Amino acid sequence: MDKIFRKKSIADLIAQSHNKELKRALSLLDLILLGVGCIVGTGIFVITGVIAAKSAGPAIILSFILAGIACALAAFCYAEFSSSIPVSGSVYTYTYATMGELIAFLIGWDLMLEYIIALAAVATGWSAYFQSLIAGFNLHVPAILASAPGSGQGGVVNLPAMIIILLITALVSKGVKESTRFNNVIVLLKIGIVLLFIFTGIKYVKPENWTPFMPFGLDGVVTSAATVFFAYIGFDVIANASEEVKRPQRNMPIGIVASLAICTFLYVVVSLVLTGMVPYTKLNVGDPVSFALNFVGQNSIAGIISVGAIIGITTVLLALLYSQIRLTYAMSRDGLLPKVFAKVHPKFQTPFKNTWLTGFIAAGIAGFVDLTTLAHLVNMGTLAAFTLISIAVIVLRKKQPELKAAFRVPLVPVLPVVSALLCIYLSLSLPAITWICFVIWIAAGTILYVSYSRKHSNLNQEFDGSQGEKTS
Repeated sequence: MDKIFRKKSIADLIAQSHNKELKRALSLLDLILLGVGCIVGTGIFVITGVIAAKSAGPAIILSFILAGIACALAAFCYAEFSSSIPVSGSVYTYTYATMGELIAFLIGWDLMLEYIIALAAVATGWSAYFQSLIAGFNLHVPAILASAPGSGQGGVVNLPAMIIILLITALVSKGVKESTRFNNVIVLLKIGIVLLFIFTGIKYVKPENWTPFMPFGLDGVVTSAATVFFAYIGFDVIANASEEVKRPQRNMPIGIVASLAICTFLYVVVSLVLTGMVPYTKLNVGDPVSFALNFVGQNSIAGIISVGAIIGITTVLLALLYSQIRLTYAMSRDGLLPKVFAKVHPKFQTPFKNTWLTGFIAAGIAGFVDLTTLAHLVNMGTLAAFTLISIAVIVLRKKQPELKAAFRVPLVPVLPVVSALLCIYLSLSLPAITWICFVIWIAAGTILYVSYSRKHSNLNQEFDGSQGEKTS
């Protein structure tokens, strides 16, 4: 029990944050746009219409607000940890320092599934938008190359989804600054596209379309809040960038909170305009924003929005891939995964092999797996991570009250407890199959930890070394 719940020293983590292996190249603006780039994507361009039509109606704005509140409470906890322990690994690293190795490994294992499935799911959405766009020019991807097997569309492989992941992989492998320059330009363009929709669509809003406001009742709002958590994945990506940020103690908390605030505002306003333009019953489509503009006769702007959706989803792919790589890098550096994931390229100063290995795995999933059921696991993974980060900040305050942090969560332990309970409440609204898949994945992770990670852990090597010294 002592071995599996051994903890990393916070002093060692802080010392580790000063290493020069990864280049500190990210500014505060880079950080905020990295978060916005990941959050604003499928949440606005895809998920809003489906959720409004199936389970929330115009009250989808309440679902986004509820999910946003849960995220904000968790964001405060992320901000405190990232400003006091600016090390790659996000919740995994913070849990390792407060709750012990086994729980840290399992939440890292959970996040690996979250990021890789989200990456493949978003690439599938990108592929659908891309094929819809080129169809307007009478160009078509052959059916056997247009979708994964089992999707009901007669496909053998989703080739566009695989190609976009590999292109993003090539970009990320070259360096964090190169990736963020590309990301910043695209994110600013994406925000412009969203504002274009808002200012165009607001003229066509009919208040009667907001009646009935809550057609599926409060249960529909809560269920939808659990589902739209998928749309908020992104601000936790910032925590994985800690070792590559300039002035992390100052910039990390500002970047996390600012990106979440910007995106919650955009989600609520877009949902309000969207359901005001079109009766919610008509929004069960894969491209609701473009559909709404076509519905009111703004076909040319709808085309611009479709291009913007493809661009916007591209930045989500970049942020998710980046986060997955930094997580496995941190776990490998601690000895819990094979060392190949922690090898840094001498020229690019990135985990080069890790990047390409992750890219090929994600491309394979996107190309050959139907993600309808697996995508629910993304929400479960996020909620589990948020629950643990909320508990971890209470443990941190109790065990290290003197630890300096640029940002401190107010009203501890009340706010972290509320955050954890809200996340648990939302997770209970997810389908039973999601819970079954989650339990199976965690069981597989436990087996991997017992058979490999426990023995190869750096802390285990230190423990065995100290025991050997005592014996001699």
